[in-house]
Amino acid sequence: MDDTNPTISLIHAARPPQPSALSNALVFGWRAVLKFKHIPEQLFDLVMTPIMFTLLFTFVFGGALSGSTAAYLQYFLPGILVQTVVFNSMYSGMGLSTDLGKGLFDRFRSLPIWSLSPFAGLMVGDILRHLIASLLILIIGIVLGYRPEAGIIGILEALLLLLIIGFGFGWIFLILGLVMRTPNTVMTMAFTGIMPLVFASNIMVDPATMPSMLRAFVEVNPVSLTTTAMRGLMAGNITGVQLGAALIAPVLLTITLAPLTLWLYRRRK
Repeated sequence: MDDTNPTISLIHAARPPQPSALSNALVFGWRAVLKFKHIPEQLFDLVMTPIMFTLLFTFVFGGALSGSTAAYLQYFLPGILVQTVVFNSMYSGMGLSTDLGKGLFDRFRSLPIWSLSPFAGLMVGDILRHLIASLLILIIGIVLGYRPEAGIIGILEALLLLLIIGFGFGWIFLILGLVMRTPNTVMTMAFTGIMPLVFASNIMVDPATMPSMLRAFVEVNPVSLTTTAMRGLMAGNITGVQLGAALIAPVLLTITLAPLTLWLYRRRK
C-alpha cells in the first residue's frame, strides 16, 4: 500500500505592488484627520485664539487707528488671517515632538514607505487647521461688516495663498520638532521667533508712522509681504510684484528646509 501523501499544488500569490509616495502620504494624512476626531479639545485653542484676536483688536484699536471699527476691519482682517496661519504652523512641530517622544517615528522609520510620508501627514493636519481657523475668521469678519471687494474669487485665491504660506513656514517648526526635546520647548522657541515677525509687520498698523529703521525691516518682513498680497487679493487690486514677493519666503523655505528635515530625521537615533 502506497502511503505517499498526494501532491499538493501550491499557488504562489503575486507580491502586492509597492505603495506609491502619494498613497503613503494619504494614509498619514488620514491619521491627521483622525486626530481631530479622537482629540476634539485641540480645536479649542485653534478656534478661540483667532476669534479673540479679531474681536479685541477690532473693537479696542479700530476706532483709535482708523476712526471706526468698520474701516479698521477692512485693513486688519486679511492680516489676522496671515497671523493665524503663521501661529498655527507651529503645531506641526509640537505634534512631531510628541510623536517622537512616544517612539512612533522610530516605528515609521522601519517601515518600507516614502521617507517624508509622516511629515506629509503633519502637513495635512496643518492644512485642516489653517482652513478651519481662516473660515471662522472670515465668517466673523463678514458678520462684523468686512466686505471683500474681489468677492468669492478673491477669498478662494487668498485661502490658497494662506495654505502655501502655511506649508512653507511649517518646515521651520518641523525642524524645531526634530531638534528640541519636548513639545513645550518647541512652542517656546517657536513663539520667540514668531512674535517679532508678526508684531513688527503691517498686520495691525500702517508702517508709514514707524521709525525709519523699524519701517525698513517691516517692509521686507515676509509676514508683511504676505499681508500686502492678501489685501490685494481680497480687494481685487493685487499686482504680480506683490504676489511674487509673498511667494518668495514659502518657496525658499520649502526648497532649503525640506531636504534638511529629511536629513535630520534620518540621522536621529
